[in-house]
Amino acid sequence: MSMSDIAFVAGSYQPNRCGVAHYTAHLRDRLAQRGIPSLVLTTHSATGFTKDKTVLGTVNDWHLADLIPLIRAIHKTNASLLHIQHAAGTYGFDRALFLLPLLLKQTGWNAPIITTVHEYGWWEWQPKGIPPQFIEWLKTWGQKRGWWDREDGFLLTQSDAIITTTTDIEQMIHDRLPHLKAKVHRIPIAANVEVTPCDRLQARQAIRQRLGWSENTAIVAFFGFLHPVKGLETLLLAFQQVYLTHPQARLLLIGGVETLALPKEQATQYWNQLCSKITELGLGSVVHMTGYLDAKHVSTYLAASDIGVLPFNHGVTLKSGSLLTLMAHGLPIIASHATPPDPQLNHSTLVKTVAPRQKAQLATALTELLTHAPLQQHLAAASSEFSQQFTWPRIVDAHMKIYQSVGYPSQ
Repeated sequence: MSMSDIAFVAGSYQPNRCGVAHYTAHLRDRLAQRGIPSLVLTTHSATGFTKDKTVLGTVNDWHLADLIPLIRAIHKTNASLLHIQHAAGTYGFDRALFLLPLLLKQTGWNAPIITTVHEYGWWEWQPKGIPPQFIEWLKTWGQKRGWWDREDGFLLTQSDAIITTTTDIEQMIHDRLPHLKAKVHRIPIAANVEVTPCDRLQARQAIRQRLGWSENTAIVAFFGFLHPVKGLETLLLAFQQVYLTHPQARLLLIGGVETLALPKEQATQYWNQLCSKITELGLGSVVHMTGYLDAKHVSTYLAASDIGVLPFNHGVTLKSGSLLTLMAHGLPIIASHATPPDPQLNHSTLVKTVAPRQKAQLATALTELLTHAPLQQHLAAASSEFSQQFTWPRIVDAHMKIYQSVGYPSQ
């Protein structure tokens, strides 16, 4: 195995089906542009989805037995830095990874270890057959001494730096592991899809012509994976009401269905459910689902749209790459608010918010935006300006600063 400057550990490296893998792929591409090579250590099955020779199948799964080949493979990379990308679901909710930094150091690994925590604060070890009071005591006892973390074991306490993507995760780690505060860094994510330069007027005409819609139609666009948690049923019911009074309105559902969270059979079933719902509501000629599209085509569809909408069942925060993508494309946005609200989002000036699962509120908000051009322009300008702080050049700059702070050589 040839030397690599940075070795990444990724639970499942399928960028088209997993947001964390998509993020990691973007980060690797940007580092490569700066002359920093990297490779990915992941499962053998994940390598079947790529021809990239720098994506290495190292383990069958993420069980305890898989740590031995993983540790061997990491040592063979001779990497200057190891960067673990962690979200519980991408590792099949297995906990063996929480021992990795500790075992690596015990086997002679001396290079820095960095962990990016994409999810935190909701998932803990609850083994069967052991009294929960004892487990709670054990978690608390070790955490107070800074030996381990109640949720992620040795993953954080044995890392040289920890990266979070949101303020709530950052604060939770500060609260639980105050002695690690200096090691915790927050780097917000960026848009899932960057803006492809194009003539917006031409894009508007081309997309409407392609879909058989007249030039004066107003397109409302949803962007993201089509999943049951995204509030699409609420959106369809609300749009049915809107269409009665605004027959020029059209709805675009931009995105695929199949992901690691919704595999093929379930994805097909859900796609068919949405198709049936659209037909049942009499919206067949005014709602279009694109299916999975590459970044360039997504950007073109968004350039052709007038309003963005994200009615997620659990609300929208700045952890949503879909939200940042709509912002980057300069769309006025209607989104469901999270509970508690995202502290970084000033909803009153950036996004028009509605309660989750409330079709009447969503219909009213859509109607207001469709009939109020100045409000559209205000929200579009505000979100576009706000999105400038969430860009990949900034993300890579921040990573490089952290890498160098733990001893990674300057370029």
